[in-house]
Amino acid sequence: MAQPNYLTPEGEAKLIAELEELKGPRREELARRLRSAIQMGDLSENADYHKAKEDQGFLEGRIQEIEAILRNSVIIEKSASTDSVSIGSRVTIQEEDFDPETYHIVGPTEADPRQGKISHQSPIGIALMDKKVGQVAEAETPGGRIKFKILKIE
Repeated sequence: MAQPNYLTPEGEAKLIAELEELKGPRREELARRLRSAIQMGDLSENADYHKAKEDQGFLEGRIQEIEAILRNSVIIEKSASTDSVSIGSRVTIQEEDFDPETYHIVGPTEADPRQGKISHQSPIGIALMDKKVGQVAEAETPGGRIKFKILKIE
């Protein structure tokens, strides 16, 4: 069986909205492009037709990908326990000589470090899991080994 995809309710809603957009307006627009290209005649040298077919392949691939993610998704509610870090927690950490940073621990599908969302499977996410406030965690990152203290779990 496939690994579960951990999603926040917001992440799930975003994927559902994307799926509706792809299956509705985007599919219709591609169908119009294909009809128009086919009406031009000789398909063997019709660049518009080949581009539309390629775009259709990407569109259908993304639809299948989103449907598979949603089929295997586990919705993570805001963590009820603030004793230790788990998926769904918001964690404020501080690396020595740096300002505190807050991260939302999410599944890999939703991870977006620039938005403060890190995967529980990332080096920092792995180091944080099951830790408590006041504990120090270490992570091996692409930039080297970092040490940080957990200041708050929400």
